[in-house]
Amino acid sequence: MTESEGKYWTRPERRKWAGGLFFGCMALYACRTVPPLCLPNMAEEFGWDKTQSGTVLGSFFWGYTMTQFLGGYLSDKIGGDVVLPVAATFWTLVTLMTPQLAYLSTDKYTTLYIVILSRVLLGLSQGFHVPGTTSLIARKVLEEERSSTYSFVCAGSPLGTLLTGSVGSLLLETYGWHSVYYFIGMFSILWTLGMRFILIANHRKKYQLSVDSADKPIKVDREPVPWLMLLTKSGFWAPVIGHFCHANSFFILLSWAPTYFHENFPTAKGWVFNVVPWVVSIFSSIFGGWLADTMIRKGYSVTFVRKFIETISLIGTAGALILISYMSNFEGALFCVVFAVASCGLHNSGILINTQDIAPKHAGSVFGIMNMAGAIPGFVGVYMAGHILEATKSWAAVFNQTAGVCIFGCIVYLLFGTGKRII
Repeated sequence: MTESEGKYWTRPERRKWAGGLFFGCMALYACRTVPPLCLPNMAEEFGWDKTQSGTVLGSFFWGYTMTQFLGGYLSDKIGGDVVLPVAATFWTLVTLMTPQLAYLSTDKYTTLYIVILSRVLLGLSQGFHVPGTTSLIARKVLEEERSSTYSFVCAGSPLGTLLTGSVGSLLLETYGWHSVYYFIGMFSILWTLGMRFILIANHRKKYQLSVDSADKPIKVDREPVPWLMLLTKSGFWAPVIGHFCHANSFFILLSWAPTYFHENFPTAKGWVFNVVPWVVSIFSSIFGGWLADTMIRKGYSVTFVRKFIETISLIGTAGALILISYMSNFEGALFCVVFAVASCGLHNSGILINTQDIAPKHAGSVFGIMNMAGAIPGFVGVYMAGHILEATKSWAAVFNQTAGVCIFGCIVYLLFGTGKRII
């Protein structure tokens, strides 16, 4: 067995793991997007205003922010294959229990606080997943195949949103909001069990056989992260800021788009605006990975490729958000949201994979820090959007300020971003 064969997944292994992680991201986002879908019905039933609804949506990220670095650090140390199924067990249970928790009290404010707590716990447990996936891919996939592999895995995210938006919308209209939680929770249970007892179990059995037959044990890298060096590099802060700006737009679209369509086009079918944007995003994410790897193989520098794709992502999102303010019909508004979400999908092959370029040995830990910053707009941006809507009744105010943040992030990344290894 050669060094590369022992270190990296073989092609069949990479395909199996990519498939398993793809469905993991699908389950992750399916659970995450249940509350935004059900929020209008829950707010009507429990009497929440826009500010309270924004707090419910944003509270997920209070927990999500806290476990980003821990998820990456643990994955770098003990392996993402250990971290992922444990975390998935917790966020699956929280999803299944939320409808029951919401009825523990008849008091409006007590119910609000309980639902907020369940969202925080969901965020805490889901915060381990993406850093763990990033660490796993950085360590087990060859550099020239990482963009396509990572973008394919991340394409499971919009498919999860699509699952909730399509099947969830039908369940919501037919059986009520409780049924959406139960259905998505059961889907997550199936993925967790399959990942743990089929893919991971088979991998560990093969790994143990290779260790037993080897002359020397496989050496595991325990080199500490040189944080002081990293924190002084503009090439580290550029993707952190860029990811923050992207996440602000993505989470506002993810959290508030259903409410936007519900209020402005009440006769529109929920399954249309909850499905179409995320279908397109799947293809844009996979296309972005293919484009990035193709450009790198043709000789373009990693720095140029990351900046090129990220520019299309952030500027495309900003342009669509500005245009949506001028749309008075459902078709035009839907096109703008589709274009914005599709542009967000290209981010997976730009900044999101950049930590694997600048810190390949510590990708999980470094990604955890970057995604911690990216989670902040989840509660600040989503809450502020609700507050602005409550105060101004203007969706244009929300979308325009979000577009401005995207443009700022693009400028910073173009000036200071890099695809070269820093540590």
